[in-house]
Amino acid sequence: MSLPSYVRLVEVGPRDGLQNEAQPISVADKVQLVDALSEAGLSYIEVGSFVSPKWVPQMAGSAEVFAQIQRKPGVTYGALAPNLRGFEDALAAGVKEVAVFAAASEAFSQRNINCSISESLERFAPIMAAAKQHGISVRGYVSCVLGCPYEGDIAPEQVAAVARELYAMGCYEVSLGDTIGTGTAGATRRLFEVVGAQVPRGKLAGHFHDTYGQAIANIYASLLEGINVFDSSIAGLGGCPYAKGASGNVATEDVLYLLNGLGIETGIDLERLIGAGRQISHVLGRPSGSRVAKVRNAS
Repeated sequence: MSLPSYVRLVEVGPRDGLQNEAQPISVADKVQLVDALSEAGLSYIEVGSFVSPKWVPQMAGSAEVFAQIQRKPGVTYGALAPNLRGFEDALAAGVKEVAVFAAASEAFSQRNINCSISESLERFAPIMAAAKQHGISVRGYVSCVLGCPYEGDIAPEQVAAVARELYAMGCYEVSLGDTIGTGTAGATRRLFEVVGAQVPRGKLAGHFHDTYGQAIANIYASLLEGINVFDSSIAGLGGCPYAKGASGNVATEDVLYLLNGLGIETGIDLERLIGAGRQISHVLGRPSGSRVAKVRNAS
């Protein structure tokens, strides 16, 4: 299969990245990050999460962030809304697109959200109904698609069943997440072969963690399968909570470098992107997790 001519990157750093940080990050710093990402040319930015601050303290200021960002035309500013209360809060904050998440692993679902996979999907029904009523788009996430910290390997057929349910419920796109970063290029191609038989490939996205250093290889394998939407995180924000000392999300800068080298259009400016990563890394008081940024910042 020939490579896609265009790829859309879904920037998850302000949400999936920052929510794992131990130190508090101000609303002003989050706003500055989102605006810098907008200026770099990203067309989709996941800004925050409408969950109880008791569970995810870093996302407590999401409504304030949405109120203060400079929204650019043509850019989607999304948020995670795992329940109806979260959806209503997102709606009040002027969010036009929300995301919901399920797991491909029963053990992970039980430990992460205290319910079975089927129960988690049932919880989304009122969100989907409310979203339809208000004209809000919903994106679906499936975690642990290439491995689970409790169950080990996950069958692609299991992932396909969950992805099919989310798509049938009304998620316009389903992002498949290698939560612990154990996936390989061969397993990734097999995953999209199996899931792509149940959900159109044009409705699937890849979300790869770089725990084992395989994220870029897995993204290339996904491109060969016709996938042209990928989640990534500026400066590689977001450590992997299941592997001590391991990196988490793949860095947006590194994915963009790959895509630029393949001649694939994204509409994103690499230098501006590196600048945005440098800015938030300075706030966090540590070097960027992006290999590309480390080289560019040193030269």
